[in-house]
Amino acid sequence: MAGSDIAENQPSFSPLLPVGVEVRSLSMHPDDRGVFTEIFRKEWNTRVVPIQWNMVRSEKGVLRGVHVHIRHDDYLVVASGRATVGLRDLRRGSLTEAMALRIDLDGSRLQAVTIPRGVAHGFYFHEPSIHIYAVSRYWDVEDELCCHWADPHLKIPWEIKEVRLSERDQQAPPLRELLKQLEPWQPIKTPNR
Repeated sequence: MAGSDIAENQPSFSPLLPVGVEVRSLSMHPDDRGVFTEIFRKEWNTRVVPIQWNMVRSEKGVLRGVHVHIRHDDYLVVASGRATVGLRDLRRGSLTEAMALRIDLDGSRLQAVTIPRGVAHGFYFHEPSIHIYAVSRYWDVEDELCCHWADPHLKIPWEIKEVRLSERDQQAPPLRELLKQLEPWQPIKTPNR
């Protein structure tokens, strides 16, 4: 690939994103046969060393999450369709602690998102969609804590009312319960002097 292609694939660092969350626009190379896009290169330094890749197909109106990982980081691309990713930084002491926002992803203009452990995230699919993601540790249900997506204390600015959820996500506890579960993995509090 030409040097200019690599420059286009640089991540965006923004004070509007939680620390460690990166959004990287990917160079799409269309021709009359379709589109070729590199979605990952080791040299991009995504801070996620993939050991497992996963592909998920979701129907319109599905919301997956809100989940937070305690041991692994994610690197994902919505390859087809359209999704809104809701984020909330739950890492105590992070420069962006408690920041909540959403990112819109579209398969017609590919972007890759890095989500570090400790950042809660949920995915809402506006249409049938496929997303591909890498993880830095093998998938383990015990590495995935959750809370209810519509908890107002989560403060993710969803612009949706009705969603299709898994049974687990329907029964997810409120944010205050998730924070209690997350506590053993938080940095140790130091007393004020």
